Amino acid sequence: MAALLIVAALLVPSTPSAAAAPPESTYFSTVNVEEHTTAGTNSDGDLWPSCWSDDDNLYTANGDGRGFSGSTGYDIAVSRVSGAPGSLTGATLTGGDNVGSIWTSGYNRKPTGMVCVDGTIYLAVQDLKAGTNAFDAADAATILKSTDHGQTWTWDHSAPMFGNFKFTTIMFLDYGKDSANNTDGYVYAYGLDNNWRDSFSGIVADPQDVYLARVPKGSVQNRSAWQFYAGGTWSSNIDARTPVLTDTSRRYVSMYNGTPPSQGFSVISQGGVVYDKPLDRYIYTSWTEFTWEFYESPTPYGPWKHFLTKDFGGYPWTTAKHGGYGVTIPSKFISADGKSMWVQANVCPCGGGGLNTVYSYSLRRMTLTPQADTTPTNGIDGSRNLAQEPGTVPIEKSLHYGNVSYYNDGVLTQTDDDWNDENKPQSWWGYTWPRTYNVNKVVYTTGNMFSDGGWFSTPPTVQVRRNNVWTNVTGQTATPAYPTNNTAGPNKTYVFMFDPVVADGVRVIGGAGGTRTFTSIAELQAYYGTAVTDPGFERQPTNTVSAPWVAEGPDQHGIDHGGFQHAGNNNAWIHTSTKNWNATTQLVPVKPNTTYRLTGWLRNSNNFTGGYFGVRSGSAVFAETNFGGLPAYTQVNVDFNSGGNTAMTVYAGYWSPGTDSWLQIDDVTLNPV
Repeated sequence: MAALLIVAALLVPSTPSAAAAPPESTYFSTVNVEEHTTAGTNSDGDLWPSCWSDDDNLYTANGDGRGFSGSTGYDIAVSRVSGAPGSLTGATLTGGDNVGSIWTSGYNRKPTGMVCVDGTIYLAVQDLKAGTNAFDAADAATILKSTDHGQTWTWDHSAPMFGNFKFTTIMFLDYGKDSANNTDGYVYAYGLDNNWRDSFSGIVADPQDVYLARVPKGSVQNRSAWQFYAGGTWSSNIDARTPVLTDTSRRYVSMYNGTPPSQGFSVISQGGVVYDKPLDRYIYTSWTEFTWEFYESPTPYGPWKHFLTKDFGGYPWTTAKHGGYGVTIPSKFISADGKSMWVQANVCPCGGGGLNTVYSYSLRRMTLTPQADTTPTNGIDGSRNLAQEPGTVPIEKSLHYGNVSYYNDGVLTQTDDDWNDENKPQSWWGYTWPRTYNVNKVVYTTGNMFSDGGWFSTPPTVQVRRNNVWTNVTGQTATPAYPTNNTAGPNKTYVFMFDPVVADGVRVIGGAGGTRTFTSIAELQAYYGTAVTDPGFERQPTNTVSAPWVAEGPDQHGIDHGGFQHAGNNNAWIHTSTKNWNATTQLVPVKPNTTYRLTGWLRNSNNFTGGYFGVRSGSAVFAETNFGGLPAYTQVNVDFNSGGNTAMTVYAGYWSPGTDSWLQIDDVTLNPV
């Protein structure tokens, strides 16, 4: 299949668009990348481009480190990596002057790409500026060759293969074990001009274009055999080439404590391109200082589309949450279905927080779900939290501490935020799903509030995703109203109801608040159900009544976990021997001038008649029904029109007769009729 796609490039012109950035991809419905390294190795170095060889080992090269050796440090070293993530072992084979030449005074060697083909390994090595204004320029590159699995290397010692700052950051296309997934007889490589990523000083133009070249697999070191993609044809003239991907987007244009380039960080940089054969997709992994950037294409030459920005935020990072550079996906670790893989990246100690522990050959898992047409099957169910459906992927602008599990674990007191040292206009918290659901409700609980942020500066808007496009919901109401300042929290719950919609993603989004522009979160839930949140008390974590339910009155209230419920596992209860009023209540959103039916299942001690079930507008009773002895769970209904209200309080309670008495409450729902 790959060979057919490449031949098609010669037949069907595919000149890239002149747009400043590629379109957003609709190919994947969910993408999930771990926040930190989860499969590290005992090694030392950076970059680590790699290839999967015929002997089933991975071969890789690092810059600035010991590799897998003891105490010897190299500007460049080559190693062999065996095993699988979680049980990797490595051995450094050679390094330093045995691996490439330094062509320009004041420059050093850096590995940028590797490929294995017919048992031979090729390694691209560039000259990268050292000393003053280090890393600002890469003016030359050479391809090295090893026929003994990385032990020894040969190259032209007289001159670099590529020079004058053209095609000097070379990334070979990874076609799997020994390039077995490509059968057209060529080796393919992508290249950047001038540099490997942003140029801080502006001495050399920043990379914004990615170029593609090919060479017969038996002539990789023959410069005259190289051909460059030129918009539907191939040319031996490097000046005739056209970029296959152009992206002038910038990240982190404005920061509070950091020092980005004047225009922010460019998104095109040294990374890698891998062919995901089971999905028949090409994936380019790039990075900025604080983000990873992902692109996909059905062919090596495009059209390339952007499908993810993974934002790790500004320094300091920690071992629990960090980005990295030299981002690649080794084909050896792609699953049989193509949906699970391991991303390699590494970071130096310069960011603080113990980063030296990941200045190594480091991996973390990434999972992808291709987009598929689905029909929602979920019906009205106020207890089914869609945030906990299989395959759910949390999404956010950034995670300060990397606690991605916090906001769908049911614990309303844990907190994280999206502080990232960026002066950013918006924050969001949400989910994407691998299939569509009916949804009409989001419940957002804030996290901690700080002196410089933690809240939305504008009332949060609920957006849903359909066909990979985010749009505002219609008919949105919020209970209570969001205050857009530090009184929004901490750990306060806001319920957003909206017109039912079919979606494969949902989020709350708004202006980022405070002098450091960030928001916080403890929990985010999504439902297709009643205006009442947690109608069956299934999300009550302890025996104490907790948000969104409220215990009203001075006497005993609680939650039963198993044994006394009407349905599910839990129910609420009131127990007293006084003559006080006690109730279980919840403030819920309603649409004005809408007819509703309030339903609940109640039973009591059969010794009082002063029970009331209904709704209040503020503190005034709006509609209610009286109940007395209910020795078995009995359905009680109240019909009413909401009038001009946008929020009302539902309640179930009673005036105790002054003797021992109790009330049990379950499955309270409020739906329009």
